[in-house]
Amino acid sequence: MIPLTARPAWLALQQHAEQIKPLRLRDLFDADPQRFDTFSQQLDGLIFDYAKHRITGDTLDLLTALARECGVEAWRDRMFSGEHINGTEDRAVLHVALRNLSGRPMKVDGEDVMPEVEAVRARMSAFCDQVRDGDWRGHSGALITDIVNIGIGGSDLGPAMITQALTPDHHPRLRAHFVSNVDGAQIHDTLRDLDPATTLFIVASKTFTTQETLTNARTARAWLVKGHGGEDAAVARHFVAVSTNTEGVRDFGIDPAHMFEFWSWVGGRYSLWSAIGLPIMLMIGGEQFTELLAGAHAVDEHFRAAPLEANIPVIMALLGVWYQGFFGAHAQAVLPYDQGLARLPAYLQQADMESNGKGVTRDGEPVTWHTGPVIFGEPGTNGQHAFYQLIHQGTRLIPCDFIAPCAPRHPYADHHRILLANVFAQTEALMRGKTASEAQAELEAQGLSPEAVAALLPHKVFSGDRPTSTLLVDTLTPHRLGMLVALYEHKIFVQGVIWGVYSFDQWGVELGKQLAKAILPKLESGADMGDHDASTAGLVNWARDHGLPTS
Repeated sequence: MIPLTARPAWLALQQHAEQIKPLRLRDLFDADPQRFDTFSQQLDGLIFDYAKHRITGDTLDLLTALARECGVEAWRDRMFSGEHINGTEDRAVLHVALRNLSGRPMKVDGEDVMPEVEAVRARMSAFCDQVRDGDWRGHSGALITDIVNIGIGGSDLGPAMITQALTPDHHPRLRAHFVSNVDGAQIHDTLRDLDPATTLFIVASKTFTTQETLTNARTARAWLVKGHGGEDAAVARHFVAVSTNTEGVRDFGIDPAHMFEFWSWVGGRYSLWSAIGLPIMLMIGGEQFTELLAGAHAVDEHFRAAPLEANIPVIMALLGVWYQGFFGAHAQAVLPYDQGLARLPAYLQQADMESNGKGVTRDGEPVTWHTGPVIFGEPGTNGQHAFYQLIHQGTRLIPCDFIAPCAPRHPYADHHRILLANVFAQTEALMRGKTASEAQAELEAQGLSPEAVAALLPHKVFSGDRPTSTLLVDTLTPHRLGMLVALYEHKIFVQGVIWGVYSFDQWGVELGKQLAKAILPKLESGADMGDHDASTAGLVNWARDHGLPTS
């Protein structure tokens, strides 16, 4: 594989970046009244505005040339055709099949996976209808009122984010809860106000061996059985599983008929479209879940067919490569101006940082260029009163994605006008900045003395030229939310191809798990820690002296 930084397009971009850096965005807008039309793309009820980026038409030409040199189109086609592009695990990467509503076959190892996908979805829908209609009841005959999803990582972040975002679509009787942390405080606080007679648990673990998930599931099981007078038979009416481990599910006490499968070609952080989305379907219903899939499928079709120059996720990816590679920007802010999307930044942290946080190329060589950025964010306008100061006037360049619906799904129109005014104002302020002469005129208009003006002036200047993208949807329906998530999935894929890494493994999370398994028995037994480093041993011994419980 040719090193990224040796490719002709990369070398051309290096020269081009030196020409772009002195340019001011406000000057580019003044020179081109059509800049918004040139640098925006629409798809269904969504618009992607990237006019407030430090780019010209030549920039995009060079970036798309880089994408072609890196084989983005070929890798995209390989993914859609079911090839094993997850090289270190020898697996296909076919989460797009989970939302394939086209009727086209999608094959892995020569077999069409769509019949199995559709069969599991039909079983999910039938089960969800039973719970929502009141036909599925608890062990005592009571209606189910609370759904507790027990999972971690991709088995938690996606379903939790989508479920919260689509609160207006929830069944009026049902409440959703998510438990992921092995910290007992989370499951304790979740169960505290629930009734065992009306609670349904979903245990989401592909292998049914994940330590955090199984620990929480066993605690929930004990709580449920105790609440039913010690009757183990209650488990069958209050637990279902999303897994591939039939034996483990059965041993837990869950009827395998109530186990919903998914497949090795579904990566955890791309799995909300699968049976991992069971809590979503329970809360919003099968029809709306299909709309979520349809939105993602619409983006899949766009990503699969649109030329790179007009391909929204490709452009999103290329902008990230541009700033990472040529402007030293190593973070990306995701700023949803919708309270329902409060968990979107956390979801994208896993999707992006676990996918492209790699230091080795597909050839096994050390990466000598920057790969995945640090992803962070908070809903607007909360973030404005927290970290926007650094984005506006700090020493680091941090590209930002602003995301908002035009029409709210609540009745408070005055709130929404204020919210969107802040979206538009923030992107304009980050682009334009405030010059010294503008700041001086403002200070002088306040009647300040020349000495006071001189003292305050440096603090009132904003450099501007802080790049932003804006993604607007008409309304945050399941369909539009599916579109948004799929855009980011494909953006991450494209960046991984360009950076030359495998985006669908996550070996970096394994070492800590291995060491935790070695340390846990010693915590339980009080055994000597002499075979560990002095810091680790010292911390364990201090914790033992200050209340660490043993078995």
